[in-house]
Amino acid sequence: MGTAFILIKTVPGMERDVYLTLSDLECVLEVHVLYGEHDLIARIGAKDSSELATILLSTFRTIKGIRDTETLITVDY
Repeated sequence: MGTAFILIKTVPGMERDVYLTLSDLECVLEVHVLYGEHDLIARIGAKDSSELATILLSTFRTIKGIRDTETLITVDY
């Protein structure tokens, strides 16, 4: 299984809407509000790297209120 953390910057005032939208997605395992440079962090899970790419490119880019993201893909030792 592939896991990634997505650091999210939202359009000002859209934090709650984006949070609720992410919370409803099956691929989102956790979502948390942050204080600082980013507004939210989401942990997503996928069965493989192909599904992870689809989630990032097709799902996150279509969510209204997301201004910018930074993706951190995890690896296992």
